[in-house]
Amino acid sequence: MSATDMTRRHFLKAGGLTLGACVAGGIMPAAAAAAGDKATVFFTRDLSAAGLCRIYERVASALSGKVAVKLHTGEPNGPNILPRDWVKALLPHVPQPTIVECNVLYPSPRQTTEGHRETLRVNGWDFCPVDIMDAEGDARLPVKGGKWIKELAVGKHLLDYDSMLVLTHFKGHVMGGFGGSLKNISIGCASGKTGKEQLHREGSQLWAGGPRFMERMVEGGKAIVDHFGPRMAYINVLRNLSVDCDCAGTGAAPATAPDLGILASTDLLAVDQASVDMVYALPEAQRRDLVERIESRSGLRQLEYMRELGMGRGSYEIVTI
Repeated sequence: MSATDMTRRHFLKAGGLTLGACVAGGIMPAAAAAAGDKATVFFTRDLSAAGLCRIYERVASALSGKVAVKLHTGEPNGPNILPRDWVKALLPHVPQPTIVECNVLYPSPRQTTEGHRETLRVNGWDFCPVDIMDAEGDARLPVKGGKWIKELAVGKHLLDYDSMLVLTHFKGHVMGGFGGSLKNISIGCASGKTGKEQLHREGSQLWAGGPRFMERMVEGGKAIVDHFGPRMAYINVLRNLSVDCDCAGTGAAPATAPDLGILASTDLLAVDQASVDMVYALPEAQRRDLVERIESRSGLRQLEYMRELGMGRGSYEIVTI
């Protein structure tokens, strides 16, 4: 059986989702979703500010205190980043929210804090505070059980927050295969020079990809998950499903998969697994490009290694709202 068939089967069976419940908009009782050892993943087809706010309320109880809202604010004029008006509508529902980012390692205006600030202005992130967490240096977080990384250099300001809302544009990625909530917290919270180089370097090779890159990325995410503990919530927005990340900016390939909806959970593995499963459940012609990107980069290793490190549950129930 091919990897595509296996993951498609997971979506329809192991994940606990009936295709009719998702596609037809059936509602699964929350009590049933919480039963057993399956994680709850909420789903809405409503790709709008209102839909985002409604699904956020289902996971909001995990957050308290000062909340870091981790999202990808994008390269200059990037076409696929999350709509600013959606985020603007959401933030009043979030306790003490601040959008957080870190500088980047690849060539970009966002390599420096000054250039990053200008990109924020160009992209319209001027309605809320945005904290570039590594603007004043790094902090080190331990990676418990890591075999490649023992501690991750993160933006120093991450330590100023009590909780984290991970708000992710789910899409493909040139190295990761796909970019979900895991990538958002791992690469996204790693400091622009030291932390991101830790994740991308293997020996003397800087941009080393493949399964071991996936493992390093997962280990980086584990540092963030262990730091915040249960005070995390994850939202994946499945729209503009390009094979390229938002870091590709205006050069991102056009999306060839349809917009699907929004998924949310307090379980990191479950929300990324459900997102991948929704892609694999598409008709072959619609999923082909994104699946090729995921599999050619060993992207499914993200999910396997998260399971091995105990970073959530791969089995889940979908609650459609």
